[in-house]
Amino acid sequence: MSNLLDGYPVVTEIPVAWGEMDALNHVNNVVYFRYFETARLEYFAGIGLMEEMKATQTGPVLSETSSRYRRPVTYPDTLLVGSRVAELTKDSFVMEYKIVSKQQGVVTTSGSAKVVMFDFAQQKRANLSLTLIEKMASMQPELNVCVPTD
Repeated sequence: MSNLLDGYPVVTEIPVAWGEMDALNHVNNVVYFRYFETARLEYFAGIGLMEEMKATQTGPVLSETSSRYRRPVTYPDTLLVGSRVAELTKDSFVMEYKIVSKQQGVVTTSGSAKVVMFDFAQQKRANLSLTLIEKMASMQPELNVCVPTD
């Protein structure tokens, strides 16, 4: 099952809660965005993004997100959520997610999110720091880090 998440440097384990199911007896579609958020924050922790935000007042803002549901998930189950950065620009990056059900042994859901860096003090977009770019590159050696500097 671990090979289903090859290429995803951060894998977050999330137990499915009974209350996440809807009237059709499977995890509600909205809940997957919480799963993605949990995985995204674990990735951010791995690169020190939230600590940098405290120091610089520059941090991530979710610009857009999407999900593709392949198979329903039901309680009880435990999910493995892989996260990685798929695209990188000077002021934003796209994350990809893949969810694997331990019970089913297959990919149940995939998703993506565009994250824009934002200077909260000046209320405008900001560039990713070189430190964050280097940490992403060390987590994902295959990541294209040719980021324009203008």
